[in-house]
Amino acid sequence: MKIAWVLGAGGLLGSALCHELRRQDNELFIPGESFCWSTGSELARQMKQAVQAFASRVGADDQWEIYWAAGIGTMSSLPAALAPETAALSLLLQLLESHQSLTTAPGAIALASSAGAIYADSADDIITENTKPAPTTAYAREKLRQEELVGSFALAKIGTAVLIARISTLYGPSQATDKRQGLLAHIARSILRNQPIQIYVPYDTIRDYISASAAAAVMVSTLRMTEARPEVLLKIIASEDPVTIAEIVSIFRRIARRTPRIVTSTNRLSSLYARRVQFRSIVRLESATTPGDRLPVGIAQLMMAERSAFVRTSIGCCRE
Repeated sequence: MKIAWVLGAGGLLGSALCHELRRQDNELFIPGESFCWSTGSELARQMKQAVQAFASRVGADDQWEIYWAAGIGTMSSLPAALAPETAALSLLLQLLESHQSLTTAPGAIALASSAGAIYADSADDIITENTKPAPTTAYAREKLRQEELVGSFALAKIGTAVLIARISTLYGPSQATDKRQGLLAHIARSILRNQPIQIYVPYDTIRDYISASAAAAVMVSTLRMTEARPEVLLKIIASEDPVTIAEIVSIFRRIARRTPRIVTSTNRLSSLYARRVQFRSIVRLESATTPGDRLPVGIAQLMMAERSAFVRTSIGCCRE
């Protein structure tokens, strides 16, 4: 039996991972209480209890999987805000090592990392797993530290498979509103509220958008392939169908049947993002057999979800 634990299950990618794992009839482990990520001492207590409970669920004939999709950092985050995420990941790995049931049973760990951040300053026309990291932000450097942590864990614990998933720009319903990222969600919400849309990069900027559901499916399938021959595998997960900001605005115009109110400007973050980003994975290509919906379909689904959320919010406000 496979027993899977998704850390960050309430987020965009985490919720998609939970949905994909349930779709495949996997057993999901859910901690007894929600983690208090903002308080280090409380988080340590909660994580210790959760790992103990997780270990007790894993029998000698079981396989365990952990998906790390947690974190609130963005490209604009300062080092002090990012360090707790890495400390929490380090603590998790230390706790996993302390339980015999987890060190003897076959296990696997998948880490969600950021392709856009790690290759932000790359000069390569097409970025693959062979491209050298070129970080420009503290966020990207912290992601690289997290990758090193899980890689070292796998080397120390023979038999553990590790997937480092460098994912392109995610989008999907219910993207957090408290994080300064998510252009597609921002455009959808602004159109529904008839608000101006702030865009801080040129219209010819190229991005690679992949739906959270498609990324989750590739992440799970790739990790399962890695389990057959435990190793540390680095894979770029992207749609590999680049699109310009101008094309994105045009798609929204067709779907919404109105012209978005675009305001273009620059800010201190504009220079942190690469102008043209194109990804192509060259490893475990068989895991990318279901790339997900094309972007126009994904944007239409996003608009429907955001419209439903907007209506629910409006009804709630009217009742108060």
